[in-house]
Amino acid sequence: MTATQRPLKAVALTCSLKPSPEPSSTDLLSQQLLDALATHDVESELVRVVDHDVLPGVEADMGEGDAWPELRRKVLDADILVLGTPTWMGQQSSVCQRVLERLDAELSDTNDKGQPLTYGKVACAVVVGNEDGAHHISAVLFQGLNDVGFTIPAGGVTYWNGEAMHSTDYKDLGSTPEVTAGTTKTLAANAAHLARLLRGDAYPEA
Repeated sequence: MTATQRPLKAVALTCSLKPSPEPSSTDLLSQQLLDALATHDVESELVRVVDHDVLPGVEADMGEGDAWPELRRKVLDADILVLGTPTWMGQQSSVCQRVLERLDAELSDTNDKGQPLTYGKVACAVVVGNEDGAHHISAVLFQGLNDVGFTIPAGGVTYWNGEAMHSTDYKDLGSTPEVTAGTTKTLAANAAHLARLLRGDAYPEA
């Protein structure tokens, strides 16, 4: 099987502040996106980042005890990165911000064309929360991920925001809202399509 024939691979790095096995709305919506990607022949894995000791810093490896090199390998082995985060105080979680900071190291690790190893990879965002903030957070994630080499597909985020001043979580809903399910389905189709195009026709050398 050639590289272009093998199934696409996706990895979801979810950035809940809750360690496993506590239920997570971020994990739930991220897994729904991975399930939708599976209908496009995309294999996947979900990793809750807070379960791993990712050290602070902006290097690919921060030394003894750093779990990021293992997670980074999963990212580089995948065609699609899903970065999921809850909303806290109108912002992405601190765990998500740490992932973005660690991805900054990709700017200095390049291929023989001088491109970051993330070139040709697709990135999507997943955002959940009980207050507004999804558009702001997705804008931050899009800029950061694109800045280090990822390509964002059309409609690059799926999200859910609950009613302001209330406490219902996405995981506590009786069913998935139709608009969120439709957005997730469209994002999966666009991300898989873009990933196949980029794998078959890489970005040219500048």
